[in-house]
Amino acid sequence: MSTLMSGGLLVADPFLKDENFMRSVVLLCRHTEEGSFGFVLNKKLDVTVDELLAEMEGLKLTVYQGGPVQLDTVHYIHQYPDLIPDSQLLTDTVCWGGNFQQLTQHLKNGTISPSKVKFFLGYSGWEAGQLEKEMEERSWATTTGTRKLIFNTTPEALWRNTMLHMGGVYEQMVNYPIDPQLN
Repeated sequence: MSTLMSGGLLVADPFLKDENFMRSVVLLCRHTEEGSFGFVLNKKLDVTVDELLAEMEGLKLTVYQGGPVQLDTVHYIHQYPDLIPDSQLLTDTVCWGGNFQQLTQHLKNGTISPSKVKFFLGYSGWEAGQLEKEMEERSWATTTGTRKLIFNTTPEALWRNTMLHMGGVYEQMVNYPIDPQLN
């Protein structure tokens, strides 16, 4: 289990009932004493980025619900720190944000692969101490974010594959029902 840090993954406990985070995997983009924020990686929306942003006309790229906060904002992660200035490096291969005009231009002229960019509507946020409290309550497990998990795993398989990646007791948890009282 890793600690709370940028580039880490928060993996929802199998019994977490919060509709915003049930069986979710969150990429943590920032964790400080003031609070934390990140993006839910496995809640695909029925909308494409060109439907949300006029600048992205013609780019039918998937958008994910990043979380329940500020659902009127669009964010993105990518694998191009050298091509998209002002990006924040989260892991050695995953970046958050950066120059939006450069991203748009590269996507439109094909110099970057759309499969190496993910868009999010809204974000997940925790105020100071809130995420630590949720960790104490065992609402989340943590692991290191990998390019394979973040970009190359289908949303439907991400929670399960991340639990399997973590190994040990987490491998057993993938088969737990959402509500054990219904068994």
